[in-house]
Order: sequence, then structure tokens, then C-alpha cells
Amino acid sequence: MSPLPTADAEASQRLRGIALYCLAMLCFAVLDASAKFAAQYVPVLSIVWVRFAIHALLAVALFQPWRHWAVYRTRRPVLQILRALFLTGSTFFNFLAVHQLQLDQTMSIGFSAPFITAALAGPILGEWAGPRRWAAIIVGFIGVLIITMPGFGNLNPAIFLSLIAACCNACYILSTRMLTRSDSSAGMLLYSAVVPLILLTPVAQPLEAMPPTILVALCLFLTGALGFVGHWFLIRAHHHTAVPVLAPFMYTGLIWMILLGYFVFGDVPEPRTLVGASIIIASGLYLLYRERVRAPGGD
Repeated sequence: MSPLPTADAEASQRLRGIALYCLAMLCFAVLDASAKFAAQYVPVLSIVWVRFAIHALLAVALFQPWRHWAVYRTRRPVLQILRALFLTGSTFFNFLAVHQLQLDQTMSIGFSAPFITAALAGPILGEWAGPRRWAAIIVGFIGVLIITMPGFGNLNPAIFLSLIAACCNACYILSTRMLTRSDSSAGMLLYSAVVPLILLTPVAQPLEAMPPTILVALCLFLTGALGFVGHWFLIRAHHHTAVPVLAPFMYTGLIWMILLGYFVFGDVPEPRTLVGASIIIASGLYLLYRERVRAPGGD
């Protein structure tokens, strides 16, 4: 076979993976916007419960795990539970934050998760960052500070909720990387919904999730459906394309957040948010560049 069709096939795979990844970012942006709207009428904890309930129902209905249970059996149940708890914390604190902050702010602060992941990967996974990557981590953190510290006496406490969500998300990413060595992607997608649903049901007061209008009901449904679809798009995207190719397209989520914030909630991005987001994106792209060019044992 000539090399041209092979090159064309690889390019097609990359484009398919990038398209799926961008669709995932759109799903997550609409998910957050839906949660922000629904939080005006429904308690946040109840929204989180609905999000995982719908996710779990869709996963069980589509995967039918009882037919091929061996695929969904986990070799590391404790880590699976911890991973689900991290996702629950990330979702809960993010929904609290988007209820009080602009969508572009929470998304920009959420971009700090890769820096937290890079910092924790050394002690947890043995993947230590060198001086150049640490410099990028520090610069990215400065970008977060620009967004979160507008001035003394003018600090919205909800910013800390968004930072906690980013920390939970970083731990979720690390635990996911650890589980990919032993568990299936379908199993992780299923457990990440079922475990939070079981844990939240006794405390979430599901009856309070009754929507007052059809529009709120639609938003509640979207939080779960888009959570499931978005994570599925992510899994399929990584199946088609390598992580370094996909990761820069994570930042397309900020575009969707700015547009949704403006057209749905009338939020106009503040200059400091755009400046801070630009610094975070530049630092993140540099981290990705170092991952692609560093030699074994380099920084």
C-alpha cells in the first residue's frame, strides 16, 4: 500500500478526534450553563443528583453491563470510588460557583486543573516536572490570580469554590490516568455515574429537584445527558487521536462559555478575565509543547 492513503487515513483520524473533542467541550459548556440556569429554581445538591441519575440511567440503558460484566469489573475498587468522589466534588463545587460567577470566570479558573495535575503527578505518579514546566505552572497560576484577585475588598468568595472544583478535577484526572492501566473506559464511565448516585441519594433530597417549569426540567435533563455524551465524546476522541494533539482544543470551551454567558445571561467578560485566561492558555500550551519535545529524563 502506498504511503499516501496511510497519511490521509491518519489525518482523517486526527480530524475526527479533534472534532469529537471540540464537541465534548461544547457539551460541557452547555452543561454548566444549564446548571447555572436551573440553580435559580432548584437546590444545587439536587441538580448534582439529577446530573448523575440521568448519566447513570443512560449508561446502564446503552451499555447493558449485565451482558458483558467482565468488561465492567474493576481491579481497583477503592480507586474507582475515590475517582467518583473527585468527580462528584468537582461537579458540586463547580455548580455552586457557576450559580454566583460568570461562566467565563469559572471556565478560566478551571483551566488551572492541568497545572495542579502536573504539580501532583510527581509525588503520585512519579512523573516529575522539570524547571521549565514548573515555570509554566507558576506563570499559569499567576494567570489564575489575575482572574481571582481583582482587588482587596472586592473578592467574590465563590471564586474559592471554583478553585476547589479545579483541585477535585485535577485529582479526578490523575485517578483516571491510574485506572486506565487496569480498567476499561466503559467501566470508568459507568462507575463515575453510579457511585455518585448511590452516595448522593440519601442526602440530596431528590424530591426537591422537581422542576417548576418545562424549561427548568430541560436544563436538568441536559446536565445529565450532556455529562454522559460529553464524557463519551472525550473517550472516543482519545481513541482516535493522541493527548498532545487534542489537549490544546480544551480551550475552545472558553469561547463557548463566553458566548453562552453573553447570550443567555447577559454577562460580558471582564478585561482581567481575558488577560488571565490568555496567560493560562499560553502556559498550558507551553506545557503541552514540553510534553511533545522533551527527551526521556528531560524537563
